[in-house]
Amino acid sequence: MTDTLNGFMEKHKGILDKELKNRISKLDTPSVLKEAMAYSLEAGGKRIRPLLLFAVIDSFGKNPDSGLSTAAALEMIHTYSLIHDDLPSMDNDDLRRGKPTNHRVFGEAMAILAGDGLLTYSFQLIAEDQHLQAAQKVELLQLLSKCAGPEGMVGGQVADMEGENKKLGIDELEYIHTHKTGKLLTFSVLAGAIIGGADSKQREYLEQFSHHLGLSFQISDDILDVTGDEELIGKPVGSDTGRHKSTYPSVLTLKGAKEHLSRHIEEAKKALDHTHLNTEVLSQITDLIAYRTH
Repeated sequence: MTDTLNGFMEKHKGILDKELKNRISKLDTPSVLKEAMAYSLEAGGKRIRPLLLFAVIDSFGKNPDSGLSTAAALEMIHTYSLIHDDLPSMDNDDLRRGKPTNHRVFGEAMAILAGDGLLTYSFQLIAEDQHLQAAQKVELLQLLSKCAGPEGMVGGQVADMEGENKKLGIDELEYIHTHKTGKLLTFSVLAGAIIGGADSKQREYLEQFSHHLGLSFQISDDILDVTGDEELIGKPVGSDTGRHKSTYPSVLTLKGAKEHLSRHIEEAKKALDHTHLNTEVLSQITDLIAYRTH
């Protein structure tokens, strides 16, 4: 990781973590719900999605902090999805980021409610953001609803569940991951474009970038499920295989998956070049996603 990226991530991750903690602490709600919401929000993680949003705004030469409320909302949406994914009725996981999953600590009912709370509170944060114009709020809320909902992440999760115990082809696999993982990354990038003031061409290329980045993220994740260090990734290695899920290595072989990853990274960087923005940090985040160890 370069000094430029390390400095950017450290600064904005710190600002975001403080904002998340502050937002939850101010909620007028039972303390156990606040505790359960905060538990998963503060469990760690790289904050890749908010950092992408900040980096896109930065590429336009604008202050990334103008996207702070949207970044907090985005991380809440991501966190709610992890809480619900881990439930016994879904993936039935005991560990998340090396810590007991939310339902293991607070029980299933409270974990569901903590996820519900994070999901709905995220839209409130954007609606109440005094730094955004009304038209920006409407566009962001519409985009977030689409990317996180049945046409996006939720739909991808359903396709993923229905694909268990089946031998999927590459097109079916890419549909799942374009929606389950990719759509929220697309929101990260396009939200930054909306706040940063992108023109139509820049938005088009940034959307292409986000598509290839989302697939790269999932391919890298699948590769780590085969080759990763359990202590680093914070969950058992081979968990996807144990659930009989099709993955990029199982469909393409490990070598083929790595080649597929390289192609998507190359296409992502090509799209960035076409924006004619200062995309140094975005390019470095792309490499971080592709070649991460956890």
